[in-house]
Amino acid sequence: MSTSIVVVGSCMIDFTSYSPRLPRPGETLIGTEFKRTVGGKGANQCVSAAKLGGETALVASLGSDIFGEEYLDLLKSHDINTNHVKLRENVSSGIAHITVAENGENSIVIILGANALLSPRDIDEAQETIKKASVLLAQFETGLHATLHALKLYKGCGISIVNGAPAFANPNPEILQNCDIFCVNETEAELMTGIERLTLENAQSALNILFKKGCNTVIITLGASGAVFATKISQGLTHVPVEVVTPVDTTGAGDAFIGALGFFLAYYPQLTLEEQIRRANQVARQSVLKPGTQSSFPTRKQLPEELFL
Repeated sequence: MSTSIVVVGSCMIDFTSYSPRLPRPGETLIGTEFKRTVGGKGANQCVSAAKLGGETALVASLGSDIFGEEYLDLLKSHDINTNHVKLRENVSSGIAHITVAENGENSIVIILGANALLSPRDIDEAQETIKKASVLLAQFETGLHATLHALKLYKGCGISIVNGAPAFANPNPEILQNCDIFCVNETEAELMTGIERLTLENAQSALNILFKKGCNTVIITLGASGAVFATKISQGLTHVPVEVVTPVDTTGAGDAFIGALGFFLAYYPQLTLEEQIRRANQVARQSVLKPGTQSSFPTRKQLPEELFL
């Protein structure tokens, strides 16, 4: 049986500190709580899709430490195909240090570890699984040479989404040209376009710049303002609003959105992209109401039935 959603991406171990607010440079704060959980944009997006009922596979790289072995078991518990998740010898798993403020804001520092070893050879070894997928998801948290190789291998097989995170100003234009959908949040879009303080009002300018860089379809998520999207053929933006809630923890909300979008693209292809984004927004909105990353992602049973009609 073919896998509907394949994710090429990262696995991270999250060390999360909860604090009254984010510290200023050079400042030490006394926090309120500490948790060790799992994350990484690739695994997060894969788990988000799997928790909605998607048939998923992950192509990723973990370290030969206790964290890597624990993570592999966890992925299997979500019924994710882990045949192409490698445990690398003599290297640590990827680590993320996260600080979450009481207002839900967060700051994150990551160490790639084993994620940096994901290579085009790993993509080649997984090519049968990748080519059979309805949707391919990738990010900027692993080596971009492997990401580009996966996109070229997959081209014409289904719909590919690249999440441009963590963002940098000038990614390889071949990546932008070879993915069907490029998705960033407002902060990432600001870095890539040079537009400061991106809002709904100036989002069109950001979209125009991203199309000039080679993108085909662009989605910019705007937190409480929902998302906007446009295509190279029809570049005028469409705004997809979302019901505003008071967040508990916004960590991983973007990954919940992209995993959900991959799910709706794979299983509800008859819907318009606008409706698929609207439904993915609902999943992301639900995720910010609970602390944590993957643990905050809702299952199908925790969401309104109407999302799956």
